[in-house]
Amino acid sequence: MTDHYPDKENGTKTRSSQPPRKKSPHVPFGDMRTAPWYGKDIISVRQFTSADLDYVFGVAHEMREMVERVGTFDLLKGKILASLFYEPSTRTSASFTAAMERLGGSVIPINEVTYSSVAKGESLPDTVRTLECYADVIVLRHKEVGSAAQAAKYAKKPVINAGDGTGEHPTQALLDLFTIREELEIFEGITVTMIGDLRYGRTVHSLARLLKLFNVRLNFVAPELLRLPLGIVQELAENGTPANYYEALSPELIARTDVLYVTRVQKERFENPEDYDKVKGSYVITPETLKQAKDKMIVMHPLPRVGEISMEVDDDPRAAYFRQMEYGLYVRMALLAMVLGKA
Repeated sequence: MTDHYPDKENGTKTRSSQPPRKKSPHVPFGDMRTAPWYGKDIISVRQFTSADLDYVFGVAHEMREMVERVGTFDLLKGKILASLFYEPSTRTSASFTAAMERLGGSVIPINEVTYSSVAKGESLPDTVRTLECYADVIVLRHKEVGSAAQAAKYAKKPVINAGDGTGEHPTQALLDLFTIREELEIFEGITVTMIGDLRYGRTVHSLARLLKLFNVRLNFVAPELLRLPLGIVQELAENGTPANYYEALSPELIARTDVLYVTRVQKERFENPEDYDKVKGSYVITPETLKQAKDKMIVMHPLPRVGEISMEVDDDPRAAYFRQMEYGLYVRMALLAMVLGKA
């Protein structure tokens, strides 16, 4: 049997062999200019309450189902995303591009700012105000902490922070949390162990701030040079979040862990190459490491990896880092739909 669906843009009808789409509380037909996230910037995880997270993940779950059923659809047809990256990126840049195109929108990619007007000395506010003349939403990655907030101050269109130096990476933290929910189905009562570069790792900073909204236990494993910044340690303490700090990943610690979140040591963040040489390769997760781990746990990594997880781990069903990248697509589709009034 073939069903008919109204086209959201021109009122005509399209044909589909799929069953009729059920009315959704998250992804309606038409714009919702009164929606809570319409026109808003996404700069920090501090913007999100637990209720907001439930909503984001509800939309993301529907995006996943729609991609699995039909691949692409025209929810954001006619909308344009400006992708402005001052730092190299593979996953985040490609993920946002795929998210926009899966939703029927278009992308202006600016990934080599060396060859743009920025190289001529143009300021970030001027670049953003120029791009919003052509686009409906701007995704920004910049090397300086606070750059996304500065861009949002001058832009009239929504700005989404895709990483600001060693500050935050809110969309990565959201997809990390969505991964935990989809893989383990719970947040409450779990133990999350983060290991590696906790000082410069913006993904760790953002995820720790989100996790404090839940009843979780946190372990942080890093050499002294790469310990979690004091500001975040204080935030967790003031929130009453149980947190412990170690320099070694012991078998006892891995045995208590539900989520092992591994990060690379970021060479590009070190001013002194000797400091990098002291800590590179501090931790390597191997099949031997996971022998003491629970059967139902997951290993995550924001990627890229540079040796901190052995490739022999990839075949372990608990290795979730590539599934994590796929979950990121659905979360970013959800965020784009939300700020553009389609969710």
